[in-house]
Amino acid sequence: MSVSKKKLSQVLQPGKLVVAPGVYDLISVRIASQMNFDCLYMTGYGTVASYLGLPDAGLATLTDMANRVSAFCSTSHLPIICDGDTGYGGLLNVAHTVRTYEQAGASAIQLEDQEFPKKCGHTPSRRVIPAEEMEKKIRVAVEARTDKDFLIIARTDARTSLGLDEALRRAERYAEAGADILFVESPETEAELRKIGETFDKPLLVNLVESGRTPILPPNVLQEMGFSIAIYPALGFLSAGHALRQAYSHLETTSTSLGLENSLHDFKEFNLLMGFQEVWDFDKQHAD
Repeated sequence: MSVSKKKLSQVLQPGKLVVAPGVYDLISVRIASQMNFDCLYMTGYGTVASYLGLPDAGLATLTDMANRVSAFCSTSHLPIICDGDTGYGGLLNVAHTVRTYEQAGASAIQLEDQEFPKKCGHTPSRRVIPAEEMEKKIRVAVEARTDKDFLIIARTDARTSLGLDEALRRAERYAEAGADILFVESPETEAELRKIGETFDKPLLVNLVESGRTPILPPNVLQEMGFSIAIYPALGFLSAGHALRQAYSHLETTSTSLGLENSLHDFKEFNLLMGFQEVWDFDKQHAD
């Protein structure tokens, strides 16, 4: 279905921290969309895991991800930031990816400076391309969009392998190339987070992964540091995975779901969440 939504550019305000939960499948999109969030974040890790059952290691194609972008964005009234990995190839691929994501309904695309095949930003063995190549990708991305409110997020993964100073240098270059939002991936201390916030006057995104490399700080501290968006990409699929393991383990051990009643979503409410009321109303309207 087509839904009207705010643009991410309308949500971002100076001095305000926007908190975005990670969504990874259509159930998570529906649940998060019913809450008072200003935007959502389509996590590449979770989306690839739920859609393909594969690790976030450059195995998903643009076709795979565009399918998910379209499905997620057509389901939610909220603006969604969508992970675009490395742009799925060279400069021509980047332009095509940006146009594809924009047409699919994304409010912003995140592009990163990793070598292909990329890897999750909180896992080891990541390598980055020369900053000059990423600058070209950002310029092409800006040129390719048709709506200036479709935002380009430039992510650098240089911190882990080349150090924070190089990551900051790269982010500055990507800002000059036209990126709307900067994303320095995997800072490892509160002091590093503060330095990132002090270095830039553009909107900044911070990636908070439970048990990941970056310390999770209170929202008021992140806001005071200068961050505009805090994404929690793994929260949804980590909590779902934990709940599923507990429920399936209970069934394995006891051969029954008895005793899990207080741990489960109410079935009738879940029917409403998934849109069955519209189905029932339609059936009633067109009943013989």
